[in-house]
Amino acid sequence: MEINNVLFAFGLTLLAGLSTGIGSAMAFFAKRTNTKFLSIALGFSAGVMIYVSFVEIFVKAKEELTGYMGEHSGTWVTVLSFFGGMLLIALIDKLIPKKENPHEVNLIENMTEDQREKKKKEKKLMRMGLMTGLAIGIHNFPEGLATFTAALADPNLGIAIAVAIAIHNIPEGIAVSVPIFYATGSRRKAFKFSFLSGLSEPIGALVGYLILMPFMGPLLSGIVFASVAGIMVFISFDELLPAAREYGEAHLSVYGLFGGMLVMAVSLLMFI
Repeated sequence: MEINNVLFAFGLTLLAGLSTGIGSAMAFFAKRTNTKFLSIALGFSAGVMIYVSFVEIFVKAKEELTGYMGEHSGTWVTVLSFFGGMLLIALIDKLIPKKENPHEVNLIENMTEDQREKKKKEKKLMRMGLMTGLAIGIHNFPEGLATFTAALADPNLGIAIAVAIAIHNIPEGIAVSVPIFYATGSRRKAFKFSFLSGLSEPIGALVGYLILMPFMGPLLSGIVFASVAGIMVFISFDELLPAAREYGEAHLSVYGLFGGMLVMAVSLLMFI
């Protein structure tokens, strides 16, 4: 495996993870959350991830596994790995307390001046921000592996997934930075913790590379890819689309979904 490919895949994962900083910046420089932008963006991200999971990643996984194990066994392992990926991310979500779950919608304007005055001496907001950051870190770990493995197999596919992951990390950055800012009054601290929460994605890529790559062959490669497809489909239906609708722009989120699918389809057709 060429070192340049590894560095490229790792770089994409790093950029996707650190996009939490964009959400943090939005929280500090915007007076109100741009719900239309977030609805379209989250829907777009979901469309990219759903389309690429079913049309590209699942198919590649099945090709790898059926080629190695035969049609019957390979198909079974592909399907089981796909739902195994869903189960993994569902368990991670289940272990995260609801109040600290990064999928709970957070708007900039939800923190009023009265609330700030009331709670600035309390530790609750700081704890909420730190726990949200930790929750995001745990949750983003498999996403980092997903982006990294996809980029190694196909750089163009990796770019598309990295963009989709980056978009969906923006509201997570808001979720971390807003409570920490109102607890401490420090934009620097809020921005720092928001960035740190995104580092779990490149860490996930690094751990995946160190642990999995020495053993990577058709069997493990197929299982990882099918699991990645399951993870991304679950993220799309459990996080991105519900979050987009909760921002109050349901139709825009659907338009974004179709747009993401269309852009992904066209980009794949261009490289046939």
